[in-house]
Amino acid sequence: MSGTYLGMPAFPEAARQALGDDTLRANLRHATHTIRDKRARAVAELDDWAELREAGKQIKDHTLQHLDTYLLQLEEAVTAAGGTVHWAADAAQANRIVTDLVKATGETEVVKVKSMATQEIELNEHLAAEGITAYETDLAELIVQLGDDRPSHILVPAIHRNRSEIRDIFRDQMGIWGRPAPEGLTDEPAELAEAARLHLREKFLRAKVGISGANFMVAETGTLVVVESEGNGRMCLTLPDTLISVVGIEKVVPTWRDLEVFLQTLPRSSTAERMNPYTSMWTGTADGDGPQNFHLVLLDNGRTDTLADEVGRQALRCIRCSACLNVCPVYERAGGHAYGSVYPGPIGAILTPQLRGTTSEVDASLPYASSLCGACYEVCPVAIDIPEVLVHLRERVVDQGGHQLERAAMSAAAWAFDHPAVLAAGQRMASRTRRLHPSRLPGPGRAWSDSRDLPQVPDRPFRDWWQRQQGEKGDAQ
Repeated sequence: MSGTYLGMPAFPEAARQALGDDTLRANLRHATHTIRDKRARAVAELDDWAELREAGKQIKDHTLQHLDTYLLQLEEAVTAAGGTVHWAADAAQANRIVTDLVKATGETEVVKVKSMATQEIELNEHLAAEGITAYETDLAELIVQLGDDRPSHILVPAIHRNRSEIRDIFRDQMGIWGRPAPEGLTDEPAELAEAARLHLREKFLRAKVGISGANFMVAETGTLVVVESEGNGRMCLTLPDTLISVVGIEKVVPTWRDLEVFLQTLPRSSTAERMNPYTSMWTGTADGDGPQNFHLVLLDNGRTDTLADEVGRQALRCIRCSACLNVCPVYERAGGHAYGSVYPGPIGAILTPQLRGTTSEVDASLPYASSLCGACYEVCPVAIDIPEVLVHLRERVVDQGGHQLERAAMSAAAWAFDHPAVLAAGQRMASRTRRLHPSRLPGPGRAWSDSRDLPQVPDRPFRDWWQRQQGEKGDAQ
């Protein structure tokens, strides 16, 4: 299986393939139900959760409205603290900047903190093409990398793998990438974690270059923040001589006080913890403490275009907690790979088509990868109305001609509603012929009626019933 998403089919076909994998579905069902139940208990501990959620929404919206101001403030603060800021308009530019920075050190290996921004731009593949090996150090990302796989979840990239599969991957692949797995490795979680720890330790100790993303950037001080649960991030952020952070421009927050809100809502929504075990913060460089060279690559890659959409821009509030994936009935059954993007699930269905556009078959299909049940909106810690954006993006796809039948049907319906006499005649005809109506739709409509009952047509239209009722009232008076 390829490590990239290039050439992935549209969501319906990819989901159909995933539905036939019983092991995948069992893994997903167990993991998502476990995570979401724990999250619900953690959130219930806070009496002011609704207020925190609204505060996060307001902070993000305010920041996005003044993004230019806060990004310039961030650049000034990072530079003053000894860091260097680079601006990347797209993936190609970001990859070129990072590659040049690594080459300037003379190193051919880097260690990485889990970073969706670097996955988005396919940095690892670009570095490999330039003779540079990037080692993932997050446990789940390590599993994905060793298995020549793709991430399928925002928080738990290897959620589609069970313990026995992970054991086999470690046994077969660890020796190729570095220290081999211990002899007699079983699928006990403690043994698997220890095998990963031993494998990664040598990489941490010899690495001269670290690459990370960031969960947040504080504009007032130029501070970057990474939250994680394993400690691998702390190692990558403190041991190397050079640290390169690739961060989406939407990750900035104005002040430390704003950060306080998200350090409460993110861990509870993602890992169901009151706080993350490791919260690493750094501001520029300091003599004799941590990396001596710090580079921040601010990534646009479609975010400015997304910001211009008044409805769609709310996707940029996302703090990558993955709560929406864990409650989504579509994700639970189809898995993350079906979305053809590093951003799977409900948030991916609205973020990816905006960052990449809706011209490709897979991106045009993503706004339809939802039942619009609304569970994702209910759990989102920054109140992104994902169903609203999905409907908005579906309209965009239709306007671009992506669904000709739907467009024709909507045009016909609009014409009928504009001509009341035609609508009334059609309703009467439907009522009089209702015994002849099929139980399933023909042609392309068959897929819809295969899983839904067609509504029964009444024996007379509402208009006729209403007129008769009004007539009887008049006679009675």
